Amino acid sequence: MSITNNTKVGVIGSGAMGSGIAQVAAMAGHPVAIFDTNPTALEKSKANLTAVLNKLQEKGKVKDANQVLSRFSFVADMNAFADCGLVIEAIIENLEIKKGVFASLEETVKDDCILASNTSSLSIASIASACRKAERVIGIHFFNPAPLMALVEIIPAIQTDETLPQQIKELMLQWGKAPVIAKDTPGFIVNRVARPFYSEALRIYEEGIADMPTIDWALTTLAGFKMGPFTLMDYIGHDVNYVVTETVFASFYFDPRYKPAFAQKRLLEAGWLGRKTGRGFYNYAENAVMPKATEDEALGKKIVARVLAMLINEAVDAVHWNIASPEDIELAMTKGVNYPKGLLHWCDETGADAVLATLDTLFDAYHEDRYRASVLLRKMGVEGKKFF
Repeated sequence: MSITNNTKVGVIGSGAMGSGIAQVAAMAGHPVAIFDTNPTALEKSKANLTAVLNKLQEKGKVKDANQVLSRFSFVADMNAFADCGLVIEAIIENLEIKKGVFASLEETVKDDCILASNTSSLSIASIASACRKAERVIGIHFFNPAPLMALVEIIPAIQTDETLPQQIKELMLQWGKAPVIAKDTPGFIVNRVARPFYSEALRIYEEGIADMPTIDWALTTLAGFKMGPFTLMDYIGHDVNYVVTETVFASFYFDPRYKPAFAQKRLLEAGWLGRKTGRGFYNYAENAVMPKATEDEALGKKIVARVLAMLINEAVDAVHWNIASPEDIELAMTKGVNYPKGLLHWCDETGADAVLATLDTLFDAYHEDRYRASVLLRKMGVEGKKFF
């Protein structure tokens, strides 16, 4: 299994993510076959890619848009993947559907073709189990929009050939990405470590400690996050964000640290999915008045300390369980979700003992396992150690 600059790349799924991945591969010089069973979706993908590449040429970011466009083929038959060296699946987050696709794909591709899934949280080992040659299966998780977001999570399954992760890492570097390698556990790095940004903000809101605009104000103005959690959840869409939370919660055997919130579930049930439907936590109707934050700095600092302690604890625990290296966790959180700084550096700056004190205070108040401190954070707090 090896990939060169001339290797043909296949992409399954012509939606926003699939088209974005195809664009990245084509701009790196690869011929790319985009497969979809829906001819309308393929036509839309072709039109969108043409428009995007022409715009990039106008801005001087692409020398010859037509040359890049000539590398694409839009296909409705998987036989087009027969000469591919790498195929990346980017379809619905449904394990059984993905396994079916991978089983079918293996009937078409050559024996040394690498098969990858763009899943954001599903088990790569489970997907690989659908294949006779499971050792060639790996997770390559791009972030949306794929052409703009630098981070790529590389996830080997337990069946994956041990040389493959490094090979894919080198390929992603050639594609201009910032790759990190993560263990095949629910949520990988980003969708695991980032969960408290949403869940603890929701908890603070549900308890009536602060309203949504105040929580958003505290985390943007005082902590430096680009978007507050409620604004961000509305932007992502509750059909996506809530489902990831629910999936991670179930996958971790219902660990209370990842417990979803009824406040968000009710929005999903009502069809208030956020910006895409005009209503979510906030109302985006034309004449709607956005609620104002209570800019109380003392309250804001309490909100920040609580959310940040939960985020840092999650990042530290990811190190403890060898999910990824400290360096890759920092890269993932700054490049994948644009945090103002890496959470482990934030831990060093704040002091592990101070983070530990915040968590222990919450645990003493609630007596919930949700607020248990990572054993590594406790050790660092007691010994006064730092990551960097």
